[in-house]
Amino acid sequence: MKFPRIPLPPLLGSLLLLAACATGPQIDTRYVSRSQDSRVLFIVLHYTANDFQTSLGKLTAGQVSAHYLVSDSRDGKPVRTYRLVDETMRAWHAGLSEWLGHVQLNAASIGIELVNDGWADTPQGRVYEPYPPEQIEAVVALVKDISRRHRIKPERIVGHSDVQPHMKLDPGPLFPWKRLADEGLIVWPDAARVADGRARFAGNIPPVAWFQERLAVHGFGSNVPRSGQLDESTCNVLSAFQMKYRPRLYDGTPDEETAALLSALTEGSP
Repeated sequence: MKFPRIPLPPLLGSLLLLAACATGPQIDTRYVSRSQDSRVLFIVLHYTANDFQTSLGKLTAGQVSAHYLVSDSRDGKPVRTYRLVDETMRAWHAGLSEWLGHVQLNAASIGIELVNDGWADTPQGRVYEPYPPEQIEAVVALVKDISRRHRIKPERIVGHSDVQPHMKLDPGPLFPWKRLADEGLIVWPDAARVADGRARFAGNIPPVAWFQERLAVHGFGSNVPRSGQLDESTCNVLSAFQMKYRPRLYDGTPDEETAALLSALTEGSP
């Protein structure tokens, strides 16, 4: 005996269809490719140029964001690390950036902001705010953890001034990059090679075109003009490089010490 087909009410039919779609496609995950790595390729370090409350407000409710915010220790408060954006999501911290041939680094980086006032112009010149040791310890621990989990290469842990040398100065000349180098987190020029380079370049500073080429190879890429002229853009990039590796003098002037540092860092590179 056959029973007549009774059509479902439209609403019930729609609910059943939605329930079926909610489960999604059936995916078999038994097989895993070995050809894969993290989408996170870079860590970019910044200072906020504001106090904690102002920084937190801007990074959570404005046009910019970062994955992490590391507080300072002013007013006797303990340093704390805040995660503001999940690492699986993109944060808006690097802008129109470039490093090692990669552009628009927001899509492939984790941004870390340090609460720090940045700089102020005084009658004695521009003065930067120092970083408290406990804040740096927190940053080192954070960078270690992120770089380990995502297997980020040392040459890809950079400052905002590296990836936007014409617009940004952070984290500034008082950020202790050597401390990160001592932990094996970033690339640092070998002291013996630098000494050899200084002897080689003494009284024989390379032409501007050499500096432009070496800076591009180091990672600055198209941010460096190839004009052979010491123009403003070249000085900006030179200053960003010096601020990181020779923070006592970062005037953007090509000299024998800067040449020695660049040579030690790019020797053997194409």
